[in-house]
Amino acid sequence: MNWEQLLSLRRQGDKGKRLRVEQDDTRLGFEVDYDRIVFSAAFRSLQDKTQVIPLSKTDFVHTRLTHSLEVSVVGRSLGRLVGKKIIEKYPHLKEVHGFHMNDFGAIVAAASLAHDIGNPPFGHSGEKAIGEYFSIGNGQKYKGQVSDKEWQDLVDFEGNANGFSVLTASRPGIEGGLRISYATLGAFMKYPKESLPKKPTRNIADKKYGFFQTDKNFFEEVAADMGLIPNKSGNDIGFERHPLAYLVEAADDICYTIIDFEDGINLGLVSEDFALEYLIKLVKDSIDTSKYKTLTTKEDRISYLRALAIGSLINDAVSVFVANEEAILNGKFPHSLTDKSKYKVQMDDIISISVNNIYQSREVIEKEIVGYQIIQTLLDKFITAYNNKYDGNESNYDSLILKLLPEKHHLEKETLYERLLHICHFISMLTDGNALLFYKTITAVKN
Repeated sequence: MNWEQLLSLRRQGDKGKRLRVEQDDTRLGFEVDYDRIVFSAAFRSLQDKTQVIPLSKTDFVHTRLTHSLEVSVVGRSLGRLVGKKIIEKYPHLKEVHGFHMNDFGAIVAAASLAHDIGNPPFGHSGEKAIGEYFSIGNGQKYKGQVSDKEWQDLVDFEGNANGFSVLTASRPGIEGGLRISYATLGAFMKYPKESLPKKPTRNIADKKYGFFQTDKNFFEEVAADMGLIPNKSGNDIGFERHPLAYLVEAADDICYTIIDFEDGINLGLVSEDFALEYLIKLVKDSIDTSKYKTLTTKEDRISYLRALAIGSLINDAVSVFVANEEAILNGKFPHSLTDKSKYKVQMDDIISISVNNIYQSREVIEKEIVGYQIIQTLLDKFITAYNNKYDGNESNYDSLILKLLPEKHHLEKETLYERLLHICHFISMLTDGNALLFYKTITAVKN
């Protein structure tokens, strides 16, 4: 892979290339990506989607929106720091093509901003609830009526693949979705493969999948334009990662490791003593002990340590990337950047505490159980009504259910797979609150 191709400004529908030297620096294409994501309805809905605590009314707990904004800030820093090193190493990128270090920051910031845009309500349990509707729920009856890869898309419903669809899928009058630049899409694609074969290797790029069968053709077009390296054979589609996808992943890893931990401390689920014990290992080289001693509240002390810890992890991730840049370009780096971090042990310790004290807390478990019931009920009602209408067996009740669908989701889908995926996509785009409201309406629950 080479950086000239990887930094593609091309957008879906373009007939030719967009050259960096011809860009207006006051309205740079990569920054347009960020703006389009911010103003999208899908991004706006993240304000009422779970990060850690589902349906929480606690004001300082992070939602998917605040998490995405923070990941984007960290991603921008990672991109700029790496961009500076890349431009120094390959000066022709600036001298001939007009690229700047801030271009890298803009790409990673935009991709990071969108990294959770396809996640269903109720956190990762929402993905599992959709998948299990098909694997062990009422949706089992559709197995055998779709292809193996289409079925795998459903039973392993994946927020990353759904996000690619949000950013790129066309609908009447809206061609190409948000029309994001290929470079930003490449950085967004952490798992550039289809759902089968499942985890064929231990390569981090094969951990999950990144596109549904409906989006396969365009996915391949984006990968080919940027020169991503194919790593599958026969009829299976998969590629090595775009290098900047490593930075998007690192930004997410850093934020959920440190900031979820901070949420747990502020909620009282993790003691402040744990924070001191584990965060201090990340900041021992940068902490100003005299300043720290002047901080009188737990929230201020934890905030200070959190900021320093994120700074340490950013600098370390940049060092790992730069040291392995050639291997990454050659598709020979099958790890995440944090896997090779000098702070990996400390990060693993923090994650372990978060899993035990936060992710498996009673409040989280109770709300995830509610989320399962909500999502599987909505799937069952809407899929049944949608298929009955297509088959000409629509009841009055089905008609009423379909009237609840927003206007933009009133689309005709010819294949069973497309219809099932369409309803999954609709459910996935609901906020936690809207999903609960739909559930109460359909089940006649008053409170």
